[in-house]
Amino acid sequence: MNWDAFDFKLLIVFDAIMRERHVTRAGERLGLSQSAVSHALQRLRRALDDELFVRGPEGMSPTPRALDLAGPVRRALAEIEGALHQDRFDPATSTARFRLVLNNTAAVVLAAPIAEWIGSRAPRLSLHMSPSGTVRVDDLLDRGDVDLAIVAPGRVEGERFGTTTLIRDGFAVVARRGHPGLAAPLTYARLAELSHLVVSSTGDDVGFLDGILARRGLPPRRVAMAAPFLSAAPILARSDLVAVMAERIARTLAMVHPVACAALPADPDLPVTRSALVWARRVERHPDHAWLRRQIADCARSLAAGPHPDTESSGGSAVTENYRDNSHKLHT
Repeated sequence: MNWDAFDFKLLIVFDAIMRERHVTRAGERLGLSQSAVSHALQRLRRALDDELFVRGPEGMSPTPRALDLAGPVRRALAEIEGALHQDRFDPATSTARFRLVLNNTAAVVLAAPIAEWIGSRAPRLSLHMSPSGTVRVDDLLDRGDVDLAIVAPGRVEGERFGTTTLIRDGFAVVARRGHPGLAAPLTYARLAELSHLVVSSTGDDVGFLDGILARRGLPPRRVAMAAPFLSAAPILARSDLVAVMAERIARTLAMVHPVACAALPADPDLPVTRSALVWARRVERHPDHAWLRRQIADCARSLAAGPHPDTESSGGSAVTENYRDNSHKLHT
């Protein structure tokens, strides 16, 4: 290949098609017409002697050669963009767009504080938040389809990703207000007698509770129902079921639904859940990206430094490393 004659702007078009898998949408991303994108693609095909993308029922499918090029091209473009934008990011005037995926804990605990925090500091910045669900978060970060993710540690792994823990939390019991099972100080024996709702979409494994019960010679939980997270609070509010879930989610639900939460009795095997901020290292030096990461981390720290809403017994930490409250009080 004659590199002296190669138009490197074609790589921007290549990256846009790789992201969108569609010529028209790639043009919309770049502000180019469909014919301009198609012409650029033809030039790139000739230069690289490869079809690169093959039209199919779901859009433009990349060839093996295109897949090999995608990562290096994206990293190179990101490095160039970061170098060109050094020291030019002004949050007060920036119109940058960011995409963030969240797990349920972050959606309940952090989304609103982040929106307020960023909105007050960068009023023209666009932040699109969506659920992490069952999507391949690593693929989204690799492709640049999302800029940041807040997910459980281990959900995204590899040296190409940076990560920092935002939320550390324990577990609590949630039930309707006035539930007779929680009227007295909660014990594991009493917990084994209650009917449980398993929240099926939080990603939190509460099977540890059966291990605690077994060591005390108690039967396992009686799981009467399983339901997705969005329906959990309404079900609990209108039944005698109880659910064990992340403590901070439980307290947030108790603020907006007719449910109450109570601390689990102390036990050395009570686990701690974590949610981490994750990003692709190839963009971590971008001033706007670095600024947003710092703001999200600062927002999470501000929650950790503040008091729990509607609680007297959590030790004053909204995001706590070891939630071991054994006051057995009912929080409403």
